[in-house]
Amino acid sequence: MEQKKLRWGYTTGTCGAAAAKAAASFWLTGKIAETVSLALPQGGSLEVPVTAWQQEPGWFAVKKDGGDDPDVTDGAWICAGVEPVSLEEMERLKKDGKGYFLEEYPGLYLTGGEGVGRVTRPGLSCPEGHYAINPGPRQMILSEVFQVLAESGWDGNALIRIQIPEGQALAGRTFNPKLGIIGGISVLGTTGLVKPMSEEALLETIRLEIHMEAAAGRFVLLMVPGNYGEAFMQKQRKVDTGQAVVCSNFVQQAVACAAEEQISELLFAAHIGKLVKVAAGVGNTHSKYGDGRMEQMAELTAVTMAEKGLPENGLPERIRGCNTTEEALGLLKEAGLARDVLRLAARRARFYMEQWGGGKVSVQVMTFSAAYDILGETEGAEAMLQRWRRQKGLGEAAL
Repeated sequence: MEQKKLRWGYTTGTCGAAAAKAAASFWLTGKIAETVSLALPQGGSLEVPVTAWQQEPGWFAVKKDGGDDPDVTDGAWICAGVEPVSLEEMERLKKDGKGYFLEEYPGLYLTGGEGVGRVTRPGLSCPEGHYAINPGPRQMILSEVFQVLAESGWDGNALIRIQIPEGQALAGRTFNPKLGIIGGISVLGTTGLVKPMSEEALLETIRLEIHMEAAAGRFVLLMVPGNYGEAFMQKQRKVDTGQAVVCSNFVQQAVACAAEEQISELLFAAHIGKLVKVAAGVGNTHSKYGDGRMEQMAELTAVTMAEKGLPENGLPERIRGCNTTEEALGLLKEAGLARDVLRLAARRARFYMEQWGGGKVSVQVMTFSAAYDILGETEGAEAMLQRWRRQKGLGEAAL
């Protein structure tokens, strides 16, 4: 069967540019556009449908279309208005405003409004305190509006404002709160189009989060694959949810990124169901890249028994026949081996992760069972956690 070709969408930046261009055209000509043509940053053009925004006279809006890889912003309205401002107001905005001014587009100032997030931490491509409108969208929006104004002969000053009415509600379903972006979502995009491949977007978010830790001078990194790891750190180590970098399935790539950002120490906390794959040298723990968890659990069990001088009793084969790692740990707990197997898994995972970091990142590992409340960790994990806490300004914790 022929695979269906995935449909591309367009970014929030493209939506903002289209809405702003339509608003500028209406302001100068009084014409209500139904579509506008945009020049894409990497060449070519795109026709985008626009609509008059009833809540704000003279404003226009575009309904975000994520294509076949929609994110939480799919279907959200991106709105824009354009209005004249005095020279004095323009100078004030350039000095004290929270938006953007580019020399190549004189007389134009771009800012945000309702539902557009504000940056509160260093390390992003937007200055602290400013609206989260990334460089690509800034260029695109200002360029499109400048073209309309130039064609009409307008030589005054104008203010462009972007609003996303649902932005604040949507922000809680994005990575923005973790990145220190408050009050709404970001206006994003580099190519103007959304490629239907969510892995790329997720990886870029992970890279950005690690970069921000490094930019803040924090070189001890706490990393978890997802909710289980966060819940464990919150319950057992009193680490608030959201303080760890979430790497999802991309363990190898996240470690490599940490090395690139000159992170010197990395503490990885993961449920045994994920960790056992890393212990087998699997860099991406998604099931589509294979499973092998039970085979690895059986092998860890056999090695642990051999190290302890225990006789062969069929336990590794029983482990191999389990459906889940938690079921396997139940058998290991009965045999008094659960903690030893978890410790061995943690040491093996550390070996591979330090390899993935090119020897530049010192790694410690914590792994756990949610069902049996059993912890296995490498020798220096607790000390690294305390260093991470001091770096975060959290002080020592009673562990």
